[in-house]
Amino acid sequence: MEALKQMILEKGQVRNENVLAVDSFINHQLDIPLMDKMGREFWAYFKDRGVTKVLTIEASGIAVACFTARYFEVPVLFARKTPSLTLTAQEDKYFAEVHSFTKQVDNQVFVSKRYLSPEDTVLIVDDFLAHGQALLGLAEIVKQAGAKLAGAGIVIEKAFQKGGGLVREAGIEVHSLARIASMKDGKVEYV
Repeated sequence: MEALKQMILEKGQVRNENVLAVDSFINHQLDIPLMDKMGREFWAYFKDRGVTKVLTIEASGIAVACFTARYFEVPVLFARKTPSLTLTAQEDKYFAEVHSFTKQVDNQVFVSKRYLSPEDTVLIVDDFLAHGQALLGLAEIVKQAGAKLAGAGIVIEKAFQKGGGLVREAGIEVHSLARIASMKDGKVEYV
């Protein structure tokens, strides 16, 4: 997606060869016209899959998931990392272990069984795909629910890291809007 690629070049900040900051337009401050274009792009790619839910993980994926769900006219469901007083019983949730390489922590994420069922066809949407752990964890939750996985829409894939390969080897179709080949010498190079 050219508008996203250009925005990354103009406003993205390469912190090192593995870290790209896009907080000025994707995951802290949001560029609304760009978010809308990304949501429309995911809809255009997956529109014939019968999507009934858009699933993401809190927190950075929620915005793009909302813009995507707007086009599908379906609910957004996000896996939570922290317990809630409204969801207390273990048996009321689907769980997955997810390692965050950005924050260097393990999280047990969960989704309420009330909102995900075998009748659902789920599109996973997230801001980054690097090591693949969040995406594989969300796919595990979809599997636990007996739901169908339509695929995954990723805003930025770091193609030089192992996640894309792991996810595709697991049989998950991935549509990435920007695939980065490298970030050496502070410069973003696309696949």
